[in-house]
Amino acid sequence: MLPLLLVWFNLVSLNQPGICLQHRQQLQPVLLPNGCDDKCGRLHIPFPFHLNTSCASVSNAFHLSCLNSTTLYLHIGIQSYRVLDFFSDGILVDFPGTGSSTCRQYNGLNSFNFAGNDYLGISDDNVIGLYDCEDSSLCKADCETNELPDCDGNRSGALACCYPLSDHSNWHSGDGFSSFAKFGCRGVSSWVVPRGTNSGKRGVKLEWAIPRNKSQGLCASNAVMVSATTVEAGVRCSCQDGLVGDGFANGLGCFKSCIKEGQEAYGGECDNSPKRSQRKLVIVAGVLAPVFILASLFLFLCILKRPVKSGAFDIDQAHYHSTISFRKACRTRLFSYRELDEATRGFDDGQKLVDGTNGTIHAGVLGDGSHIAVQKVQCENERDLIHVLSRIELLSAVLHSNLARLLGCCIESGYTLMVGYEYPANGTLEEHLHNNSGQEFGLDWYKRLSIAAETASILAYLQCEISPPIFHHGLKSSGYIFLDVGFSVKVAGFALLCSSSNTGPLVQKNDVYDFGLLLLEIISGSKHSDMPSLALQKIKSGKLEEIVDPSLYYHEQPIFRREQIEIVADIATRCLLFGGDGKIGMVDVAKELFHLAKESTDGGSKKGSALEETFSNSSLLQMISMSPDSVHLPRIAGPV
Repeated sequence: MLPLLLVWFNLVSLNQPGICLQHRQQLQPVLLPNGCDDKCGRLHIPFPFHLNTSCASVSNAFHLSCLNSTTLYLHIGIQSYRVLDFFSDGILVDFPGTGSSTCRQYNGLNSFNFAGNDYLGISDDNVIGLYDCEDSSLCKADCETNELPDCDGNRSGALACCYPLSDHSNWHSGDGFSSFAKFGCRGVSSWVVPRGTNSGKRGVKLEWAIPRNKSQGLCASNAVMVSATTVEAGVRCSCQDGLVGDGFANGLGCFKSCIKEGQEAYGGECDNSPKRSQRKLVIVAGVLAPVFILASLFLFLCILKRPVKSGAFDIDQAHYHSTISFRKACRTRLFSYRELDEATRGFDDGQKLVDGTNGTIHAGVLGDGSHIAVQKVQCENERDLIHVLSRIELLSAVLHSNLARLLGCCIESGYTLMVGYEYPANGTLEEHLHNNSGQEFGLDWYKRLSIAAETASILAYLQCEISPPIFHHGLKSSGYIFLDVGFSVKVAGFALLCSSSNTGPLVQKNDVYDFGLLLLEIISGSKHSDMPSLALQKIKSGKLEEIVDPSLYYHEQPIFRREQIEIVADIATRCLLFGGDGKIGMVDVAKELFHLAKESTDGGSKKGSALEETFSNSSLLQMISMSPDSVHLPRIAGPV
């Protein structure tokens, strides 16, 4: 089955709720053909959809038909829908009764009434145009900025009424288009607009899922189960970090993905040695093994007698040199254990910044006077160690102004690995929020908003612009978020070793939840364990001012600034309530905070104008990735 995986790559943009839009071609998700390599016209058919009933699937609900070997149809009840394209979480179809050579400007509202369907639902990624509506209160002017092609492929004129289904104010998951009849509307058109872009494609995107009560044994062993957004009690399978495939036990499952000779490769193609040479290697290995063992013993005795130099491998590190590319993973300095031990005063508790799921982080000072934050990770075995080194290699290759610079690494005796990050002069965010930094005044609202926007931007960047994506797994203001002299964010302390249950899309949702907690801490200046429940109660009852940090003097702030605090509190609330089920992702959060922070800047500043232009002409991720240094927001001195 694996050779089929290399047959076809459908470079459509991933638009799964809560997952990032990756717009660079080399990072775009790949939809692989199903195990039967079904094809109709130009469309290759991914799992679980299929033409032949004998082809492995999970339900006949995903059975398609191909007319004249050119036109693909999906059948729901007595209706047939022409298939236009596939997504990782959905299928794009045309309105019923529309052929490949016909296009209607508007269609009946009863075209997609299949309420109660356990496998398919109208996706909230659709933007619709409504016609002849008697009540215009549902129309949203901001969605008219989208590029929505007409039947002839040109941009459509101004819609009489434009409504994004993601708004959810007048349309809810599970509804059909007929719900707009109560507003007096008589016709509808639809476009799918992937999140993070403003370019639409004609058609109706249907999200697909499997009923949760039929999900026993559904996912492959190296995949995780994720919840659907618009299909009630529906789930799908998603491959873990660094793997590709459909994730289903009855499908292709999950397998390795790698870059080989500048191109993405899969499965066996990622092996270093061709299969035809494996037998020869076995024979050669059998001959050379005894020689290698003797040479290794001699080398080991030499290493024991050789003094350890600063910046070189420790004795125990030499054990891994032949099996792990430590130099490749740690592209900078190789610390000795003695250096880091002395820098942190023997990893004294007084130097400890944080002790969490991502390991411990201690502050220290190297012999040359430079400050360092040392993350200590305990691996269980060599496999864990290899995984950690691969994550370090990935992190050390990322250049971003809000990512703490990786200074070097060290392997202690056993399987303990230490990573040294830069430790900026202004210490941790926690110190400033709780006024432990010795400053007369705490952080004003301008700085807090900028810190929130920059933190969201680096998380979104790492999750959506890096392949495989990097997640944090436990963001906190203590030890993980540093501030430089200009109060710009430097994020460190990423999870280098994670269990299989904490990977993939679910991790991103946990990052969103953790970021919601961070926003509450930024607003309140408090990190008490009961703050989330208390904050949600106060916000719900309209008493936000009761949890706002007293040093912000909420009641003395101008109205626009109080509104900003309320908006950030609303974002925090949505992160806590919806981050866990993928209804809001880091891209969504970063975009909102950047818009908010941009409004706080001087409209005449060059950086403010650049942000304005970037937002109007590009997607959020393009803005973040254009230039890592450009994501710094203008800082304006002003009263608290």
